[in-house]
Amino acid sequence: MIEVPTMSSPAAPATVPAPATLTPAPTTLTHRGRPVRPWAVLVVLMLPVLLISVDNTVLSFALPSITAALGASGSELLWIVDAYPLVLAGLLVPMGSLGDRVGRKRLLMIGATGFAVVSLLAAWSTSPAMLIAARAALGLFGATLMPSTLSLIRNVFLDRAQRRLAIAIWASGFAGGAALGPIVGGALLTHFWWGSVFLLNVPVLLVLLPLAAALVPESKDPAPGPLDPWSSVLALATMLPLVYAIIATGEHGLTATTVGSALVGLVAGWAFVRRQRRLPVPMLDVRLFANPVFSGAVSANLLSVLGFSGLLVIVSQLLQLAAGLSPMAAGVVLLPGLVGSVAAGLLAVRLVRHVRPGTLIGSSFLLAAVGYGVLTLVGDVPTPTSVAVAFLVMGVGVGLAETLTNDQITTAVPPEKAGAASAISETAYELGTTLGVAVLGSVLNATYRARLTVPETLTGDQAHAAAETLGGATRVAGDLDPAVADSLLESARLAFDAGAQHASAVGAVVAVLAAAVSFVTLRRATAL
Repeated sequence: MIEVPTMSSPAAPATVPAPATLTPAPTTLTHRGRPVRPWAVLVVLMLPVLLISVDNTVLSFALPSITAALGASGSELLWIVDAYPLVLAGLLVPMGSLGDRVGRKRLLMIGATGFAVVSLLAAWSTSPAMLIAARAALGLFGATLMPSTLSLIRNVFLDRAQRRLAIAIWASGFAGGAALGPIVGGALLTHFWWGSVFLLNVPVLLVLLPLAAALVPESKDPAPGPLDPWSSVLALATMLPLVYAIIATGEHGLTATTVGSALVGLVAGWAFVRRQRRLPVPMLDVRLFANPVFSGAVSANLLSVLGFSGLLVIVSQLLQLAAGLSPMAAGVVLLPGLVGSVAAGLLAVRLVRHVRPGTLIGSSFLLAAVGYGVLTLVGDVPTPTSVAVAFLVMGVGVGLAETLTNDQITTAVPPEKAGAASAISETAYELGTTLGVAVLGSVLNATYRARLTVPETLTGDQAHAAAETLGGATRVAGDLDPAVADSLLESARLAFDAGAQHASAVGAVVAVLAAAVSFVTLRRATAL
């Protein structure tokens, strides 16, 4: 995998083999008087990884049902999707530091319990606002889960080669969960109401809690820094206004409110970085980003997710509402791409032995750009085959990049700081998800409203609902005369497809940008 020559872990220098006494066998760790079994621990820790990734993709397929049941507007749908990764991204670094302090296993257990309880509330939400609030609460508890998993892996696998493979499996778990999401979600939505996609979390967490108690050892930083609530506040104050500005601009254009929100986010971000540089023990060591290889890996990690996650939300709706597929059929169409992402992540471990990491990561983004390009050239309404091919190409490219960038980030720090380092990796992932949905979703909504032709016979309320989302237009059409309904639906489907093509074009630009970043910043990264 990738190695930073100037920041490698002291347990295994990049050029000089470490003495055997400095790389103890995994069995030197004990839990409850017994040797720790790292691979059994990995199986347990994959449960929350799969759970959270399934939760993201399964929700994408539930959006048409949520629109019909709760009457959510286009911007409300974006917030329903974004509330979770936004809060998650804002709290991952604080929770990573908290896990270093109070114990990663303890934080994992607390987070799993809270995640299960809030999942029940989300399942029975009665309004878009209630569901947005529940999703935000899920982000709070999800933030306790993810830093714990990767930092525990970092501390349990003392052998460097085994740890790289474990991290590759961990990274592939995100794509694996995403692959399960459409199938599981399709089956649930075919037989049950939309809230069932949240109830899926509960039995998984009930299995996780006893297994984690029995098999996972506790670990923490022996010399943790102080907690810093102000840094957490500044992190959220940076992202919330910025994401709001992106979503609101797609709905209302540039206004004093959207520009002001963006400025607030930028100022808060500046204050956050300034505070971290001045603290003797910062919550986020921004000095790490002075290393171009490290900062390049984080940037590439974020950009790899941005286009992929945003487009997943869009094409899942496109296949159901424009192409008329059932949730299960739509999930099957996207399955090859998601499985390809898993396979590519595992293949990256072998390919990096023969190709320089910077070259491999940059090329993987160019491959993803080809996939986005396919969706911009498929005509008025994409066929399931064209979507499947495009998503497969994208999935392979993103899967390669994700594994390699995650490995670079997590191996660049000593084990006792694993919580904070893994939080940086996951923050990039979740922030990329948030921005992807906000940016591409806003492009979709703006194009849809601009292209939609509303029949003059519609009432003001009907016209407003139809202009919000394709799901809203479909709901309104059910109350119209057949001729008027057909005219509205045809215009809405073409407008939605035009929005999807424009969003795909933005995704292609992002992928090319990520390739450029990778070729430049990761050219000195080396593989072991």
